[in-house]
Amino acid sequence: MIRYPFETPPARGEAIEVAEDVLWMRLPLPMALDHVNIYALRDGEGWCIVDTGFDSRKGRAIWQDLLDGPLGGLPVTKLIVTHHHPDHVGLAGWFMEMGAELIMTRTSWLMARMLTLDEQDRPTKETVDFWRGAGMDPAVLEQRCNERPFNFADVVHPLPLGYSRMREGDVLTIGGRDWDVRIGHGHAPEHATLWCRDAPLVLGGDQLLPSISPNLGVYATEPMADPVTDWIESCGHLARYARADQLVLPGHKLPFTGLPDRMVQLIDNHHGALSRLREHLKEPRIASDCFLPLFKRQIEGGAYGLALVESVAHLNHLLALGEATRDKRSDGAWEWRLAGG
Repeated sequence: MIRYPFETPPARGEAIEVAEDVLWMRLPLPMALDHVNIYALRDGEGWCIVDTGFDSRKGRAIWQDLLDGPLGGLPVTKLIVTHHHPDHVGLAGWFMEMGAELIMTRTSWLMARMLTLDEQDRPTKETVDFWRGAGMDPAVLEQRCNERPFNFADVVHPLPLGYSRMREGDVLTIGGRDWDVRIGHGHAPEHATLWCRDAPLVLGGDQLLPSISPNLGVYATEPMADPVTDWIESCGHLARYARADQLVLPGHKLPFTGLPDRMVQLIDNHHGALSRLREHLKEPRIASDCFLPLFKRQIEGGAYGLALVESVAHLNHLLALGEATRDKRSDGAWEWRLAGG
């Protein structure tokens, strides 16, 4: 059974001690998922921080309050970033400038640095073609083609050269505790989770969320990717280490226990979505037609883009399994249907 030992999250500039020498903090995000969880592990004469939030004036101000307040003015000597998404890596460069050692997986570091350097004023042709192939609403497509897209550089501090790599099977010693590094995929390539040997604690990032499923998206950078397979395989891998007593410290929402049950839910969520999608594909569909069977609700507004790339991910999965086929329409959109239908 999934339980939430802490019913109320920490307020701005404050911290909650969730275990001895382990602090839970939050930073705001300007989106529907309006926060990211940050953790601080006491490490000798300083702190090891896990993830950072966006780089913004507000974010740096909140961090300064945290450094001066709950962290007692002690230095941040290490920084673990679970994966390359900007709400997790945004202030890594800022902390490195203050002397922190950055610890990431190789793919996460390469992705973060590449995307931070790849600044665009308008969407690339490849991106526009990808959106068109997914059947993006023409009005949305027209708007996006004529505005500056989201750039990592908008919310990610410049990353200096150099980092310390972590990989599957590594053991990190932080504050006298040993943490096993276990890697997941699907939401982000080479996403790190850390499992404490000396206490029932797991740093889950976005790989182990309690009440929402992380986005599994396909983008123009790898349009034939199959993150659903990566996700299901990773959940099976990580489930082998899950215990009911472990306190999971996730990247969003509340810390929780009951990880074995949650691993089952995380896998079953996508199997259920795929079953509904198969039924939906008895008639020809484009990716933007598939929101209702996948998410069980209509999608609009700020969530539209994430829903679109997740629809493509599930369609690509069925294509990889040989259960779906696709043909390109005259307007450039891919039309999908069940194989043999």
